[in-house]
Amino acid sequence: MTSWIESLITHLGYAGIALLMFIENVFPPIPSEIIMPLAGYTAGRGHLNIWLVIAAGTVGTFFGALLWYYVGRWLDEDRMRSWTRRHGRWLTMTVRDLNRVDRWFDRSGQWAVLIGRVIPTIRTLISVPAGIFRMPLHTFCLFTFFGSLAWNAALALIGRSLGQNYEAVDTYLGPVSMTVIAVILLYYLYRLVTFRPKD
Repeated sequence: MTSWIESLITHLGYAGIALLMFIENVFPPIPSEIIMPLAGYTAGRGHLNIWLVIAAGTVGTFFGALLWYYVGRWLDEDRMRSWTRRHGRWLTMTVRDLNRVDRWFDRSGQWAVLIGRVIPTIRTLISVPAGIFRMPLHTFCLFTFFGSLAWNAALALIGRSLGQNYEAVDTYLGPVSMTVIAVILLYYLYRLVTFRPKD
C-alpha cells in the first residue's frame, strides 16, 4: 500500500495528497498515519512545500468529513428514532438514550468534533452524529477544519523530521487505532449483553 500511496503523491503532488486524505476518510483502511508522514518526508526532500502539503491534506480530510456529515443528515433524528424503536437492542440504545445524546451534542458537540478529529478511528465516525443531530453546518465546518489542520500538520511535520524513518509514525499510531477499534467493539458487546429497554 505504501508504494501505491508514494506513487500517487509523486505523480499528482498536492492533488494526490488531497485525494488520498479524502479517500482515507471514506475508506479508513488507507491510513493518514502513512499518507501525511510520507508527504512530509517528500517535502523534506525538497520535492514539495510542507505548508502546501498540510493544506492539501486538510482540504481532502475536510471534504471526506463533510461527506459523512451529510450521510448523518440523511439518516436524521426521526429515522434514527424509528430504527431505535424497531432495532434498539442491536443499536444498544433506547429512544431515551438517543434524546440524551442529542441534548449532549447540542451542548458539547463542537468540542467532540474538534477533539474527535485527532483520535484515530473516531476521526471518521464523529461526523455522522454531527449530521444526525443537525449540528449547524458552519459550526461543523469550523471545528472540523481546525481539528483536521492540527492532525495533518502534526503528522506531516513529524514525517519531515523523521526523514526515511517516517513509517515509524504508523508503527506507533497503528496500535492506537487498533486499540480504539477494540474498545469500541468491546463496549458495543457489553451494551448488547446488558441491554434492557426502558422505553
